[in-house]
Amino acid sequence: MSRHEATQKILEAKQKKGLTWEEIAKAGGHSESWIATALLGQATLNEETAEKISSLLDLDDETARALTQIPYRGQTLSMPPTDPLLYRFYEMVMIYGPAIKELIQEKAGEGIMSAIDFQFDVQTKEDPKGDRIIVTLNGKFLPYKSW
Repeated sequence: MSRHEATQKILEAKQKKGLTWEEIAKAGGHSESWIATALLGQATLNEETAEKISSLLDLDDETARALTQIPYRGQTLSMPPTDPLLYRFYEMVMIYGPAIKELIQEKAGEGIMSAIDFQFDVQTKEDPKGDRIIVTLNGKFLPYKSW
């Protein structure tokens, strides 16, 4: 079974059971953002976590095994993305990316932010002018090296 097929089964089971990502994450023993990433096919679960999630969602053994397979990351989207929410992130990087790069390099030096040693979080905040979305990206700084 492909990771894409497993993702479809997971989303169907999540909807059928009326579970949130937070509830699934608690059962799996990891953060909500990491569990969502893994169950959407972009990270690998160990066997223990796959069993916990599969039990919660009543997934078959084939789907559980697919969750332990190393995925081909970054292949779920065409670029630029066509989904409006995802396109806004793309747009944010196009507009604010040069400033973010400049500020990171001014504060930390010449290098990049890791997408491997990385965490993210999504929160909402009530606001009288319209609720706010707070996205935190937290990646290890990787300096370029001279040799």
